[in-house]
Amino acid sequence: MDIQIGRGKTARRAYGIDEIALVPGTRTLDPSLADTRWTLGGIEREIPIIASAMDGVVDVRMAVLLSQLGAMGVLNLEGIQTRYEDPEPILDRIASVGKEEFVGLMQELYAKPIQPELIEKRIHQIKSQGGIAAVSATPVGAAKYGETVAKAGADLFFVQGTVVSTDHLSPESVTPLDLAKFCQEMPIPVILGNCVTYEVSLKLMKAGAAAIMVGIGPGAACTSRGVLGIGVPQATAVADCAAARDNFYRETGKYVSIIADGGLVTGGDICKCIACGADGVMIGSPFARANEAPGRGYHWGMATPSPVLPRGTRIRVGSTGSLEQILRGPAGLDDGTHNLLGALKTSMGTLGAKDMKEMQQVEVAIAPSLLTEGKVYQKAQQLGMGK
Repeated sequence: MDIQIGRGKTARRAYGIDEIALVPGTRTLDPSLADTRWTLGGIEREIPIIASAMDGVVDVRMAVLLSQLGAMGVLNLEGIQTRYEDPEPILDRIASVGKEEFVGLMQELYAKPIQPELIEKRIHQIKSQGGIAAVSATPVGAAKYGETVAKAGADLFFVQGTVVSTDHLSPESVTPLDLAKFCQEMPIPVILGNCVTYEVSLKLMKAGAAAIMVGIGPGAACTSRGVLGIGVPQATAVADCAAARDNFYRETGKYVSIIADGGLVTGGDICKCIACGADGVMIGSPFARANEAPGRGYHWGMATPSPVLPRGTRIRVGSTGSLEQILRGPAGLDDGTHNLLGALKTSMGTLGAKDMKEMQQVEVAIAPSLLTEGKVYQKAQQLGMGK
């Protein structure tokens, strides 16, 4: 039901992940029986979690390790890895400066031109070690480097922007990327995003997307919501886009996966996104905390180095354990940020969901007090859910 903001302006109530809870049904099952497998672009994975295409999260080593552990990572083709032959000293500089110098340094470092030969090299490095070569670029970058990516033999291409749509107006001097034509001509599956509405996600599906990225501004290092005032809370955004997926499937017989992207930190966050209809999730900051992550304990958004309007910042996340601990356990922390697969399986077992489709159907309740009810001591002592 619409709410009146003022005369002439009404709005719909939208819900964030922190405002909902999953309700147990009449059945439970042993977590070992929960099937978490999913397929993206014809590639089956045991873990429905993707590492974000951010320079502090995914490099060649992380992409390979994530593949070995049953997940996958996406390499940013417009970041440090494709601008510098040896990115290690650059990453050291990013981690070493203070808050005041950070934005200027990032704008300087990311001004170095992208080298197409490094795009090919990074893809070959991932593939040669048995990893899944999933890569990401903005629509402008996709138009420039799509042919290079295809030639190098990448497995998946993510075309990502703060907001991506099929209806884009450009100055006369600029030819916008034709998403439908791009999806049709690329020899590999193309994932499109980001979006937050039923209508846009349906248009992206009709354009030929293999999957849709859902989320504008909820990421831990993203400041788009503050800078631009744009976004829809994730629970509502995912549910709306999942409805578009289901209707598109009924009409065409083609299933287009929904990936919840941004704002997910704990196992509980991931479980709730899937219950809202997501097929998989993309996360950044939890993986930035891995010992193997390239960010040296820091995490920053893809739009942070913008030369005109930075829409991200660098946050200190620390290093809390190995990538294997974070994904598969055993957990070394009590706050839900370790053993994400174990959390998903245990939640599915408690809810009686045998597979991901059943998990998408569990009952959801509006519960703004879910994370605070009865947690006075944890909050006072900064333990568990009170950290």
